[in-house]
Amino acid sequence: MADEPLPLLIVDGANVVGSVPDGWWRDRRGAAERLRDRLVPFARSGVPGLPGPVELVLVVEGAARGVAPVPGVRVADAPGSGDDLIVDLAAAAGRACLVVTADRELRRRVQEHGAQVTGPRSVLS
Repeated sequence: MADEPLPLLIVDGANVVGSVPDGWWRDRRGAAERLRDRLVPFARSGVPGLPGPVELVLVVEGAARGVAPVPGVRVADAPGSGDDLIVDLAAAAGRACLVVTADRELRRRVQEHGAQVTGPRSVLS
């Protein structure tokens, strides 16, 4: 159905960036921009467990705030906790929703709202 919203793929930017020890801590914003660019193909293809196309939202916080969106990837600046914004997005989704994170507490919180969860490897491999 053309009127149905696309499934929602939410990426926990801080958690996914932090899962690769590549010096991200020296330039958090640059690391978030590199992740954003790496996510573009997933907007069309989806990820295991959520075939594309999808609406893809990268949630950033702290020093990574202000990263510009690119076609296929919306960037959401968390005014406080990125986890809280991710939970809010998942709770309001009203459609298939998959959250990319390895954070156990965040996984529990979004699953309470019906979201599925997958780990960072789904967008890094």
